[in-house]
Amino acid sequence: MGTRQADGVLLVDKPAGVTSHDVVAAARRALGVRRIGHAGTLDPFATGLLVLLVGRATRLLPYVEGEPKVYEATIRFGAETTTDDATGDVTVRAPLPARDAVERGMTALTGTLDQLPPAFSAKKVGGRRAYDAARRGEAIALAPARVRVDRWELRAWRLDEIDVTITCGAGTYIRALARDLGRLAGSAAHLTALRRVRSGPFTVSDAASLDDVRAGRATLRPVLDAMPSLPVERIDEPALVRVARGQDVPATSLAPRAALVDPDGAVVAIGERRGERWQPRVVLRDA
Repeated sequence: MGTRQADGVLLVDKPAGVTSHDVVAAARRALGVRRIGHAGTLDPFATGLLVLLVGRATRLLPYVEGEPKVYEATIRFGAETTTDDATGDVTVRAPLPARDAVERGMTALTGTLDQLPPAFSAKKVGGRRAYDAARRGEAIALAPARVRVDRWELRAWRLDEIDVTITCGAGTYIRALARDLGRLAGSAAHLTALRRVRSGPFTVSDAASLDDVRAGRATLRPVLDAMPSLPVERIDEPALVRVARGQDVPATSLAPRAALVDPDGAVVAIGERRGERWQPRVVLRDA
């Protein structure tokens, strides 16, 4: 991909053992672009889809459609850990649960939930990250967060673990779901594998490997791909000049918000309706 300035969406299939920030750093080096942001990280042990916004596309993060999230997970019963996954130390051991108890637990963990985040999480309390306090052995009071779980699919059942596919909203901790499922089933549980296979309109099958990113073989997708539900209005050259300067232009769409694109279909700005005109709110084109 060279060292030219690039704007767009980069989909990466993160391997296990690297952080999401490692992937961002690799993309910066490969693209020669400093401004790269992500639409949600993955834990180092997890694999799967990372959605990266490159260049001026980072300004569009609030408009990116990041739901639903779909994960493939393996949950092991019989023990809880400090991290709610296999990287932590065992804190509780319990007998294995009955299958019907697990299925009832899945039902109870579907819908809108108040979820207690893992002790080792990026949640902040008093300006401090929870994982920093947890690493020091300090107790920290985390508040439950409202999350949404749409669906559980039980794909496999083995002696002490299950494979599930979970469809949920942004901000849901799959580690916490594993922990809570074990408790509701009268046992204990933690996550042993996690893979994100979908985020909003994107699937991991469309993502590049980290090796391809490092070798410059990955391809940027148009910014509009990340906002498929947003109406699009094409504007002419005189209007482009006004939009690049932050000035309003006539609106023909009746939508409250739209992606304003140039004659080639590239996003110039996000416009918000003010009467019968678009007021540019996020501008990607230099004046």
